[in-house]
Amino acid sequence: MNKLLLATALIAGAAEARPRDIPVATPDGKAVSCLQTTRIRETRVRSDSVIDFYTSGGKVYRNTLPNSCPSLGFEEKFAYTTSTSQLCNVDIITVLQSGGGLSRGASCGLGMFQPVQLAKK
Repeated sequence: MNKLLLATALIAGAAEARPRDIPVATPDGKAVSCLQTTRIRETRVRSDSVIDFYTSGGKVYRNTLPNSCPSLGFEEKFAYTTSTSQLCNVDIITVLQSGGGLSRGASCGLGMFQPVQLAKK
């Protein structure tokens, strides 16, 4: 079975520990268990337990991990492997750590993908 490795690397701003505002998200439909990987256009790591997935067509899906994922909010980048064309709530992400190149950090499970409308700033 071929495994497809997809890495999402988001390096946003200075790499320093800082509290950040997580945009308020209003549910916009029923949560889904999977997203088609070809539809994912961008991700934004909001904290150690919240990732927003931006898809083609302008939809945003918020994934709240069932457990905090150490260093995810600090590093703001992760990778995943999948044997299908979908990223699902049963899949695992791995934090990518900077410093002398990228190395693998904590691995954490995903939650459901909740379609949301994000509050405007």
